[in-house]
Amino acid sequence: MEQETEAYVSKAAALMACVLMTLSYVGILYAPTLILRLPPPASLKHYLIRRFICAAISSIISLIFSALILPIRSWETSNVLGVYGIRADHMWQAAVFPLFLTSLMYAGSMVLKSLLLLNSWTTDMNNSGGLSLGCIKIVLWSLRAQMFAVASNILAWRNFVVAPLTEELVFRACMIPLLLCGGFKINTIIFLCPVFFSLAHLNHLMEIYSAQNFSLLKASMIVGLQLGYTVVFGWYASFLFIRTGHLAAPLIAHIFCNYMGLPVVFARNRGLVSVAFVAGMVAFLWLLFPITRPDLYNDRTNNCRCLHGYCSWN
Repeated sequence: MEQETEAYVSKAAALMACVLMTLSYVGILYAPTLILRLPPPASLKHYLIRRFICAAISSIISLIFSALILPIRSWETSNVLGVYGIRADHMWQAAVFPLFLTSLMYAGSMVLKSLLLLNSWTTDMNNSGGLSLGCIKIVLWSLRAQMFAVASNILAWRNFVVAPLTEELVFRACMIPLLLCGGFKINTIIFLCPVFFSLAHLNHLMEIYSAQNFSLLKASMIVGLQLGYTVVFGWYASFLFIRTGHLAAPLIAHIFCNYMGLPVVFARNRGLVSVAFVAGMVAFLWLLFPITRPDLYNDRTNNCRCLHGYCSWN
């Protein structure tokens, strides 16, 4: 049943606040060049570090701005953080269950990666005369090198740390409580909130446009695909946040999806990949509500203090 929450702020005020936070998140990225008149960064690393700082500032501004609007009943640290879903309780449930649920959508991708890895190992063992201690050492050193390469890659920090953390803080932790307090129905919020999330990604249009040799058609197709993907993921992330009342749930799902990319639906001469994808999606839909039951992530679901609405969603 679609539940409607009690309104503490007007719907217009809640929507306007979300629009302002969206504009702030995107606009502040260009502040160093357009407002502060700083010279262009000397390298990609400096460019991304500058953007990391801007995204962090925008997130802090959104947290303060939304706190001034939300009817927070107690200014105790735990209570204020709880409004944004930043909680230490039920952490392992908020990390493990949504990660498992999200991974089901990538069953085809993981089967394909496993098959490719198995073929690579088989080839290496055949070349080295079978499984040996030296072969195992090579594999372990290769994995270690890949981990260090990711940890030192500035793009990895953007994709797996800064972007997921700041986006979930602004577009889930700040906006969803505001929309709930505006009296919007929960299902409406799940479909509405990703609109702001997807619009924030329109700032990539000019970058993609120049990267595609100024082809408007190609740039529009790429941006359109990205917007569609961000809308679908935004629905899922908003669902997780409201159902669990825990910011860790959509955050971990966001990091995992950024790492995996688009799900693999089929692969040539590998029918098992398609079978795994279909089976994973069936399992995902079957477990979507049972594995996100609010009582799994909260000690109580009545007298809800965190404004996420899980106390009224059956």
